Amino acid sequence: MISSKIEKAINKQINHEFNTSYTYLAIAAWFASKNLAGFANWMQVQRTEELTHAAKLFDFLVDRGGRVELEAVGKPKGDYGSPKDAIAAALKLEQATTALINKLFDLAAEEKDYATQGCLQWFVDEQVEEEKNVSDILAKLEMAGDSKGTLLMLDHQLAKRGKS
Repeated sequence: MISSKIEKAINKQINHEFNTSYTYLAIAAWFASKNLAGFANWMQVQRTEELTHAAKLFDFLVDRGGRVELEAVGKPKGDYGSPKDAIAAALKLEQATTALINKLFDLAAEEKDYATQGCLQWFVDEQVEEEKNVSDILAKLEMAGDSKGTLLMLDHQLAKRGKS
């Protein structure tokens, strides 16, 4: 049986993952409105990953005898000044996710909940990749500066994510 502290913290993380997914959907919509279909695609794939993360935690909590408590999803920001601003917002979101995962991992260690630590190790590793991917896009946008051609090349590159 899972402790109530861990159950509460995992529920918080599940709800964070759903909110993150919804925010990525809003960012995808913003990119689509700017005719940047590649960026929109990248965000749509990212949105799906966040839903997968929520489902993984959902299943883990149920398997451990815990109770999932879903909350309302808040309205995400839907307007950005530039592609760079939108990607910077995504990076902040990933950094917040990393902080929450680390806090949850610390709690699991404190509670000596080895099963939760094992589950969360996957998320710890995943967040390294998540932050790197978004940081790389942001770095490319920073290098591109005001170059519309480079922005379009990056858009074309991001359109390939999730496609075979």
